[in-house]
Amino acid sequence: MVKHSQAWLAMRSKTCALTLLALLSLSTLTLLFLRTTSDSCTQPQVRNLDALQPRTDSKLPNPLEFMKSKLVLMVSHELSLSGGPLLLMELAFLLRSAGSDVVWITNQKPPKPDDVIYTLENKMLDRGVQVVDARGEKAVDTARNADLVILNTAVAGKWLDAVLKEKVLEVLPKVLWWIHEMRGHYFKVEYVKHLPFVAGAMIDSHTTAEYWKNRTRERLGIKMPETYVVHLGNSKELMEVAEDSVAKRVLREHVRQSLGVRNDDLLFAIINSVSRGKGQDLFLRSFYESLMLIQEKKLQVPSLHAIVVGSDMNAQTKFETELRQFVMEKKIQDRVHFVNKTLAVAPYLASIDVLVQNSQARGECFGRITIEAMAFRLPVLGTAAGGTVEIVVNRTTGLLHPVGKEGVTPLAKNIANLATHVERRLTMGKKGYERVKERFLEPHMAQRIALVLKEVLRKGSHN
Repeated sequence: MVKHSQAWLAMRSKTCALTLLALLSLSTLTLLFLRTTSDSCTQPQVRNLDALQPRTDSKLPNPLEFMKSKLVLMVSHELSLSGGPLLLMELAFLLRSAGSDVVWITNQKPPKPDDVIYTLENKMLDRGVQVVDARGEKAVDTARNADLVILNTAVAGKWLDAVLKEKVLEVLPKVLWWIHEMRGHYFKVEYVKHLPFVAGAMIDSHTTAEYWKNRTRERLGIKMPETYVVHLGNSKELMEVAEDSVAKRVLREHVRQSLGVRNDDLLFAIINSVSRGKGQDLFLRSFYESLMLIQEKKLQVPSLHAIVVGSDMNAQTKFETELRQFVMEKKIQDRVHFVNKTLAVAPYLASIDVLVQNSQARGECFGRITIEAMAFRLPVLGTAAGGTVEIVVNRTTGLLHPVGKEGVTPLAKNIANLATHVERRLTMGKKGYERVKERFLEPHMAQRIALVLKEVLRKGSHN
């Protein structure tokens, strides 16, 4: 009987691992490198689709079924393991499953062969998405004949004039511009001068939409088109792993063993590309301060560890060098672990106890890693900025702290707080999971996007 149980568990573990690898199918469950954005229109009308609470019954018809046989051209400024391209790929697969003909263009490619681009392009080809050259005649013909053109990120706007040239006015009425950036340097006329003339803009959070509305008007003197706020959702693949207790246990044990961390240790993780804007430096300062606070108050807590997922072992930046030097200076090398950037974050979500979303300045446009962590029943310690405030319910699904240096001590106290209150941690994680099930699933996102696509198609047909 014991042998049978062991064999079953081994088989189940292997299945979990394979399921995990399937997550490389990019639910962005790994949006390790999110960008950000904003929105609006003339007396800019921002359509709020957040209140939509579609049922998630699998027997319901596909909300994107009306896209069957429609030709959709998708234009991405790049093809990488960052948020924008991965989200667009996910939408490409959703449209393919609804029967759309989908063509993909990557506007900027490196001169030399790139392993990431090769892998992602082949993933698309395997799923029936056509991949064509950004500047060939086929790209122009496809744009002119398409029922819908989706530009992904503000930078993708450079493709319009460079490739379509005099035909750009013909294509604009059927363009949906999906924006994910919220940093000032994206507000250049060369990128967004055609924005007022497209059929619509789709943005991931209300905060970002408001930012784009104000910045385009004040800095560039242009109007936003009709703008739709569409919150993202977790993929079916991610939710299957998050809701599989055996898979999570196997992944938790494997990751912790690889890090040299015990099962009863507490792990606080930040999962973003390593850069100053993501706030890894301030997180490590807060983590160290929390250790000092726990020691000072003689609190009885398990051993605390910090994990920084999103490193680049091959090309360490000056910023990452600073992070490692800080860890050495504070003599906490045994408590801080750096993990290389990866598309598969599910193993780390299964292995940690708390997610820290510490993006600085205006925060994340949305921050999909946040809803992915909540799916794994993890409380979130996040900055009170950007899309995070639209996801995390303060004191219910997590705790929010200010951006900048002012947030270091509050975050340290929040780390110590969750370290000392097991029930609070578990309750927040449970509440976060319930919130995901209510509004942050792929069917929710698909229905919201379906409403946008119907309106854009209607406008395009009138033109």
